[in-house]
Amino acid sequence: MGKLKFKISQRLVRKKIRKKQSFLAKKICRFCGSVEQEQSLDYKNSSLLRSFITERGKILPSRVSGNCFFHQRLLAKEIKTSRAMALLPYSPMHI
Repeated sequence: MGKLKFKISQRLVRKKIRKKQSFLAKKICRFCGSVEQEQSLDYKNSSLLRSFITERGKILPSRVSGNCFFHQRLLAKEIKTSRAMALLPYSPMHI
């Protein structure tokens, strides 16, 4: 019997390449391994917390920010506390 040849589209080839590259680029938690950084994760440090909030006022997910599970939970808690203390806004001010 003869072999069947399948034509692979360029779109599928590019998709496979993108998949392989995404696994290579692992994001690391910026709070893990650094005692100094972990102490700065506080509700009073609004300049650090602002970097984990979008322009719309939403908390960035861990897949975007690269934080580990533990620090993402801690970060969300600190952002919510900071909002309650009126250090960070709940919504954008320019609406």
